[in-house]
Amino acid sequence: MYSEKIFPNGFKLITAPTQNTKTVTVLLLLPAGSRYESRGLYGASHFIEHLMFKGTSRRPSSLAIAKELDKIGAHFNAFTSKDHTGYWIKTTANKVKVSFDVISDMLFHSLFNPSEFKQEKNVILEEIKMYEENPLMYIDEFFEETLYSTHILGKPISGRSADVKKMSLTKLINYRDKFYQSSQMVMAVAGNFDRSEIIKLSKKYFADNLTKKKKNKYEVFRLNGKSNNKVRILYRNIQQAQIALGGFAYPYGDPRTETMLLLSIILGGNMSSRLFGEVRVKRGLAYSIKTDLNSYQDIGSYAICAGVDKEKVSQTLKVILRELKRMKEHGVSQEELKRAKDYFQGVMLLSLENSLTLSSWYARQGLFSKEIITPQQRLKRIKAVRTEDIEILANSLFKKNSFSLSIIGPFKHLTQFLRVLEEGI
Repeated sequence: MYSEKIFPNGFKLITAPTQNTKTVTVLLLLPAGSRYESRGLYGASHFIEHLMFKGTSRRPSSLAIAKELDKIGAHFNAFTSKDHTGYWIKTTANKVKVSFDVISDMLFHSLFNPSEFKQEKNVILEEIKMYEENPLMYIDEFFEETLYSTHILGKPISGRSADVKKMSLTKLINYRDKFYQSSQMVMAVAGNFDRSEIIKLSKKYFADNLTKKKKNKYEVFRLNGKSNNKVRILYRNIQQAQIALGGFAYPYGDPRTETMLLLSIILGGNMSSRLFGEVRVKRGLAYSIKTDLNSYQDIGSYAICAGVDKEKVSQTLKVILRELKRMKEHGVSQEELKRAKDYFQGVMLLSLENSLTLSSWYARQGLFSKEIITPQQRLKRIKAVRTEDIEILANSLFKKNSFSLSIIGPFKHLTQFLRVLEEGI
């Protein structure tokens, strides 16, 4: 069972002990992501994450940090999203103190050396090229750009190359100092540990200081009430086009979350899903097809993604839209729903045997949700979903003129694809 403790300076600690492992994962999240950025700072959150590994006052180089963690066989990494940044270290249970020492050192004492800033700028520019020039990797980002349009949620996490080239170290440090406050941080520790030791370490490294108890604001996304299909094409002279078809869904903590998860599984969540059967098995149109869900604090989305021959994009879209229409009009069977519930339970329980996954389960909720749902509570809610809930949700989501479609491929005109969307549901 998890426990939660908020220290006087606002630092939040969540502990989730489990005895069936010899590891401990320390995961720290804070609300610093691309949606908090403004002109001149696009890509700043991601840039800062990179520089955190470039040396501190006690460990003056990236090699010094790596050696410290490598000598205990730790796994470690970091990530940036649109609404948060995370740092994690996974060690054996008797080395957890090292995790606290290194993470706190990086977050509060990184050097941000001008020469490292200049060099890492080039690394990030290459990372941006890697994504933009790989359609399979870039389609998710391109879909959100289509869906959210000019809103900050439509901008890439790493920023554009032009943004990064203009980035100033002074602005980056000011941005870091504004967001990297203990009062805004959530830490989840999962695995085999002594809770009293974790509390002492948290107090020493994160809670025994005064910080600004101020929450940074972001631009809320608001639906304008108008509904029109949107199509965007990124021209690439390639044989296999990448497509992402979807629309708006629900934010973190929405009561329809469990229904949405099951609908996604039935539609395109595994090899027995409807879309996998119709698109790959029955017609051979794609090697891979899947349904993705994404949630933020104020909005969410769903997307159906596939890689298909450039000559068969319209045909594939028609098959997908036909399945959405069938789900709206006829719902799902009891057997389909039970299979999806069993699949969700199996995948969830297997994944939570990993202390990193377990820490992520609690940290994300601790950062974004008013209440924390345990895995057992999530399963109880999953089991309560009825076939009629799926049908109601499908009719709410899959409406005419509500779709966003992103295509990366050798196309210059939107008309044929807009026509498919208008006729298909």
